[in-house]
Amino acid sequence: MKLGYTIIYVADVPATVGFYERAFGLGCRFVHESNLYAEMETGETVLAFAGEPMAEMNGLAIRPNRNTEIAAGFEIAFVTDDPRTAYATAVAAGAAAIKPPAEKPWGQVVGYVRDPNGCLIEICSAVGG
Repeated sequence: MKLGYTIIYVADVPATVGFYERAFGLGCRFVHESNLYAEMETGETVLAFAGEPMAEMNGLAIRPNRNTEIAAGFEIAFVTDDPRTAYATAVAAGAAAIKPPAEKPWGQVVGYVRDPNGCLIEICSAVGG
């Protein structure tokens, strides 16, 4: 078994793709012509976004991600050599600033933002790096 995809249901797939391109420098791998599904270039594991109607089409009930509500109990973590600059870039691109990057007792630098959907994003240096 290996992790292949992380799929996040969002209200607007194309807008979310554009935000992740601007805020985190990710490339778009694929957007379905329906605009209900997209995949981002993130390395070995795919980060994908599906439109909320896809949940219903798949027979799933979800709690929609909203930036006006408390963040859901998950986060996406992006590892970078320069978390402070990456954090500033994300905020300039429209991410909501939550906690600026700070060094943890184990030496890792970690900061938090929320995307326009309300999803929690960790921007960090590598552990032990």
